[in-house]
Amino acid sequence: MGVLSITSVPGIKLGHAHDEKALTGCTVVLCEKGAVAGVDQRGGAPGTRETDLLRPMHLVEKVHALLLTGGSAYGLDAATGVMRYLEEKDIGYDVQVAKVPIVPAAVLFDLALGSADIRPNASMGYEACCNASTDPPGEGNAGAGMGASVGKIFGMAGAVKSGIGTAAVDLGGGVYIGAVVAVNAFGDVLDPNTGKIIAGARPAKIGPVTMGGDGIFADTLSTMKSTAGKLTLKIATKANTVIGVVATNARLTKEEANKVAQMSQDGLARTIRPAHTMLDGDTIFACSTGSKNIDVNIIGSYAAEMVACSIIRAVQQAQSLGDLPAAADLMT
Repeated sequence: MGVLSITSVPGIKLGHAHDEKALTGCTVVLCEKGAVAGVDQRGGAPGTRETDLLRPMHLVEKVHALLLTGGSAYGLDAATGVMRYLEEKDIGYDVQVAKVPIVPAAVLFDLALGSADIRPNASMGYEACCNASTDPPGEGNAGAGMGASVGKIFGMAGAVKSGIGTAAVDLGGGVYIGAVVAVNAFGDVLDPNTGKIIAGARPAKIGPVTMGGDGIFADTLSTMKSTAGKLTLKIATKANTVIGVVATNARLTKEEANKVAQMSQDGLARTIRPAHTMLDGDTIFACSTGSKNIDVNIIGSYAAEMVACSIIRAVQQAQSLGDLPAAADLMT
């Protein structure tokens, strides 16, 4: 099958659309035949749409697309374009008089990079759907990752360019699980195998003082406990959030999809330090497109692994942009 990505999961298509000048974009995960879905939201500053219906005990069982988008709350407008695309294909929840496409969405804040007055809109959401395919998708500076950055305890002056990444695994028996994650974290990204920071806050000059030491990366967690670090939290950008989708063709109930979304957040916590802060809006969707039988504990455990792999790829594949260096340039 070649390189595995979330599009390796049967029933899944992915499309990006972005504005390279405005440094913003969106990414749509299409599941046109419908997918049982759940969500887990842990950060203190989320921006979401249609997440309540994903909870157990609610009427609608399946979604038709999941949207990851930049533009903060303005970017939720891109979901209108996704709905229009699906409606044109006669896809949606049948309410007798119409079919209503179900399109939950989550946003990240990228207004501080590029043009704050240009955000993903309905046209961009529609374009992302038109671009959707089962081919391995672009990573790094693409789609919802176009304006993403990490390591912002010193504000954007000390941040590093990030992006979007994807990974998947073949669990055997025709069962796949994959993830796609747009990484726009307040904290640093670590290699979970070594604990080494591979992308994060850089030392920055604030007034007459250079903060964060003299290494490549400042280490956000260590900085936070210092006297100076406590002061920097007052100026730290609130322009953060990690958003993603986990997909599998294993059979999941709505309750199990929510559990898989919850377990997926472990991958975020393994690779981002600190995670789930009041300055982040970390949100992960999980969806099931198939009927393969496998223990939900296996799905959830590997979902976390794929989220971690996707986060690593997001920063490794990113390129320097908008006056922000990428980790690949800093480490050479």
